[in-house]
Amino acid sequence: MSTGKRKRLLQSKTKYTKRRKSRKHTCRTRLLLRRYNYNHILRANLRGIRKTSSKMAQIQEYQDLVLDALDTVEFKLIRDKADINNDALIFHPAMAHQIFGESETIFGYEGLHVRVLYTAGPLHIYLGIEYEKRVNEISGGEIKADDVVATIAQSLPDGCYFINLDEFLKTLDKADKFQPFGEKLSEYIQRANDGSVRLFEIYQCDYKSSSFLKFFTRLQTFILWFVDAASYIDTDDAQWCYFICYEKYKNKDGEYQYATAGYTTVYEYYAYPQNKRPRISQMLILPPFQKMGLATQLVETIYKFYQSQKNVVDITVEDPSEDFQRLRNFVDARLCLTLKCFARDIIKKGFNKEMVREAREALKLNPRQVRKVYELLRLYYTNIHDEKEYKAYRLEVKKRLNAVYYKQLKDLQKMERYKMDTEMLRARLPNVKQRMEQLQEEYVVIEQDYKNTIDKLRA
Repeated sequence: MSTGKRKRLLQSKTKYTKRRKSRKHTCRTRLLLRRYNYNHILRANLRGIRKTSSKMAQIQEYQDLVLDALDTVEFKLIRDKADINNDALIFHPAMAHQIFGESETIFGYEGLHVRVLYTAGPLHIYLGIEYEKRVNEISGGEIKADDVVATIAQSLPDGCYFINLDEFLKTLDKADKFQPFGEKLSEYIQRANDGSVRLFEIYQCDYKSSSFLKFFTRLQTFILWFVDAASYIDTDDAQWCYFICYEKYKNKDGEYQYATAGYTTVYEYYAYPQNKRPRISQMLILPPFQKMGLATQLVETIYKFYQSQKNVVDITVEDPSEDFQRLRNFVDARLCLTLKCFARDIIKKGFNKEMVREAREALKLNPRQVRKVYELLRLYYTNIHDEKEYKAYRLEVKKRLNAVYYKQLKDLQKMERYKMDTEMLRARLPNVKQRMEQLQEEYVVIEQDYKNTIDKLRA
C-alpha cells in the first residue's frame, strides 16, 4: 500500500472513530435525560403523529399520570385469606429506584394500587395491579402505560411469583405446614406496652438444603425495596451462612405457625492457616417487625454462634450503614461492660493493647471496633460537668480522628525533602483553620451518636 493511501485510510478511520464516540456521548446524554423525565415516553408513543398544538397540550395533560412508586406499591404479609382485604396490614417500600429507576415513578394510571403480597411463612409472592383509568384508553391507544408487573417481575427469580390471585391463595392452604429451616439457635420473647407477648425464634441454615435456598431467593427479594445499593447474593457459594428470624404464633384454630420476620447473611472468609473471619453482610427486619429489638437479637445470636468456634479470628461487618453501626456499637458496648479491661478505673487510664486482646479473645471483636467501644464506654464513665475530665476525653477522641490528616502532612513533608512537587496535593488538603473546623464537626456527630447509645445502655 502506498504512503498516500495509508494516510487517507488512517484519516478515514479517525473520522469514523470520532463520529462513533460522538454518537455514544449523545446517546448517553439522552438516556440520562430520559431517566428523570417521562416526556420521552409520551413523545415515543406519539411518533408518526403530527405534533400540533393540541397534541402538545395533551402531553402536558398526561404529566398528571406520573405517580410516585413509593405511594402506589403496597406490601402485605398474608397469614390467612381474610388478610387480603385488610388494609391495616399494608406497608410501603422505603425506596424504588432499583426497580423503577432514579425517578421512582410509574406512568400511565389513575387510582393505581400495585399489590405485592407474600404468604407470611413460606413467602410465596403475588403480583397484581388495580386502577381506575389507564392512559391507553384515555388516549385512544396512542400512548401506553408502564407494564408495572413485568417491570417488577424482572427483579424476581424465575418462577417464584403468581399473577393469578386464586392460584396464590391455594398456597395458603399449605402454609400451616411451613416449618423453619436449619438449626434453632435462640428464642426471644417480646413484651409490648399493652402486656401482649410475642415469641420469636432464630435459626441458622446453610447452602446444603435446596428447599431452603428456594425459600431464601424469595426472602431476599425484599432488599431491593428496603436496602440501598443492594444486590442478590450468590447462593451457590458455600461460604455463605444464613440466620433467619421467625415469629411463632397461634392461628385461629389455636395451632402454632411460623411467619418470617427478617434475616442476616454472613460470609465466612478464609484466614491463614485454618481459620475464618465471618463478615456480616446483609441484615433486614421486615417493616411489620421493626422496633421490636429483633435486630439486636440477631446480632447477639450471630456473635454467640461464632464466639464458641475456636477457629474464628474475629467478626467484621461489610460496609455498615449508620443505623447498623449504632446497633453494633450498642451490642458491643453492652458486652464489653462485662470485661475486666473495660472497668471504670482501667478505662479512664486510656486505651491499651490489653483491651484489644481481651475483646478479641472473649467476643471476637476486631481492633478497630474495640477502639470505638472504648471511646463510647469512656464517655459512659466521664463526668461531662468536670471540665478537666471532659476536655481530656474530647482531646483523645479528636487525636484519633485527626490521625489520618497528620499522616498526610508527614507524607507531604517527606516528599518535599526529596524535592518532589507537592503543590497539587497540598491544595487538596484543608489548611489548619479549616481542619480544626472539620474536626469539631466530626467530633460533635460522633459524641451525639455515643450519647444516644449510652442512653440505651442506661435504660
